[in-house]
Amino acid sequence: MSEPTAPREIPPGWYPDPAGLPSTRYWDGADWTDQIGPALPVQAPGGITDRARVAVDELGRPVSPRSRLAAALLCGVVGVLGVHRFYTGKVGTGVVMLLTGGGAGIWWLIDFVVICTGSFRDKEERRLLNW
Repeated sequence: MSEPTAPREIPPGWYPDPAGLPSTRYWDGADWTDQIGPALPVQAPGGITDRARVAVDELGRPVSPRSRLAAALLCGVVGVLGVHRFYTGKVGTGVVMLLTGGGAGIWWLIDFVVICTGSFRDKEERRLLNW
């Protein structure tokens, strides 16, 4: 009778966070370290690499289900009308933007930059992070 083989050890490296956060943690071969890295890209069946949709931000707060790309396109094309604010549920400020021409063209430009940097928030104060 042969002797049982020893279980294979997990090699040191970056792995999905064991707590389920949208990040990676470093496994040193024996234990999880405090080192945190970015989320790993997801490999699609066709070999196409795409980042997974983020459910929570870096502080563990939920993010908006709205698309940042859609908000950026709406803001870039018809931003002076405040359409991107209607899209994210901010109807009151959308109406104000509509009546003021996007705050004389300045407000919509600021919104566009804030959307593109990932700091824009929807009506429930959740950040638009997912493209």
